[in-house]
Amino acid sequence: MANSFSKEERVAFESLLEGFQDALVLSSNVAIYNTDQTMMERTNNVIWRPMPYIAVSYAGTDMSSNFDDYTQLAVPATIGFSRSVPWVMTATELRDTLQEGRLGDSAKQKLASDINVAIMNVAALQGTMVVKRTTAASGFDDVAEIEARMNEEGVTDMDRRLALSTRDYNGMASDLAKNTRSFGNDISDSALRRAYVGRLASFETYKLDYAVRKTAAAGGAGLTTSTLTAAAQYWVPRATAVATTGETANVDNRYQTLTLSSTTSVVAGDSFTIANVFAVHHITKASTGVLKTFRVISVPSSTTLVISPPIISNQGGSDAEAQNQNCTITTQSGTAAIVFLNTVTANMNPFWQKESLEILPGRFAVPTDAGAAVMRAATDQGIELVMTKQYDINTMKTKYRLDTLFGVVNKQPEMSGIVMFSQT
Repeated sequence: MANSFSKEERVAFESLLEGFQDALVLSSNVAIYNTDQTMMERTNNVIWRPMPYIAVSYAGTDMSSNFDDYTQLAVPATIGFSRSVPWVMTATELRDTLQEGRLGDSAKQKLASDINVAIMNVAALQGTMVVKRTTAASGFDDVAEIEARMNEEGVTDMDRRLALSTRDYNGMASDLAKNTRSFGNDISDSALRRAYVGRLASFETYKLDYAVRKTAAAGGAGLTTSTLTAAAQYWVPRATAVATTGETANVDNRYQTLTLSSTTSVVAGDSFTIANVFAVHHITKASTGVLKTFRVISVPSSTTLVISPPIISNQGGSDAEAQNQNCTITTQSGTAAIVFLNTVTANMNPFWQKESLEILPGRFAVPTDAGAAVMRAATDQGIELVMTKQYDINTMKTKYRLDTLFGVVNKQPEMSGIVMFSQT
């Protein structure tokens, strides 16, 4: 075919794919879920992924009254990221094969960056465990605080990841270089010579050359909400809901609408605590003694917020609440104080347990007999790259494009979060 790829181009594509896979730092540290692409097209690229069950145990031998229903919760996952790098080369430019290779490398780096940024954004903007540090990043104590939060709330103690902005990462490396300094010490030598932290307080750490910055919360002081049982501002988990028309649909249990005294200047991404609302261990349901942290997802009105996670305080006394309880209210109040945590503009450094985040590889069905040359290949994670080429006889220009299709979902926001430094 006139538009077929040359042997040199195929070799270059294989090299490009290898480099692309190496650049996918964050995608290799989240779970992968491969879908049936025909089914995804028929469901508008949405699939509901199950959240983990949390069992409830009882004492004694007589379980006659304890056979409870278990509510299977699920969250919608969407293959919604379509990224492409197109470029064109003239017949004279194609005389320099190195030029073509440089453009391919640039396209590879950009697409890998797009995937890493998408994962980082989902982790940073939807993770609900917020660790506020009043000083600059300094090392072990910072990560140990994150570990304590995860342990106290019953998050799986394996496959934990922490991605830090370059300045925060280097701050930790500086601490290791100084505090563990001794001749021949691998930890301090690596920290000093390569600004390398590695595994710290059960977390594998990674350095980001980009990070999401969060501005200081601008919501006015004195904002309150009601935690009274009568106010019904608690969430009852449910798998499905029935519309007034009688139709049954799945429910996304990651979010809840909360009424406040005012939402003026509150924006998505803000984090806050509510007075006397404490986090609990997700399995034992015992209070951690630490206030539960919440994230603002959207601000639909002057008095309402969509927040994550929902307040599952077991105030309704249902089986679903008992199984999925995530907080306890020690003293109910009609005017419980809202306290924002992001008090200084700074980077949001995401952390997560590997199974909480998933990437869903997608696939383009590009025809191979429509006049364009097509090459495709997938990484070990299943993320596919499609390269197409087409020559225009009118202009003697050759069009190239490199495409990828994927989705990212935070299945369990309470198993991921952010740490922010230098907060007042």
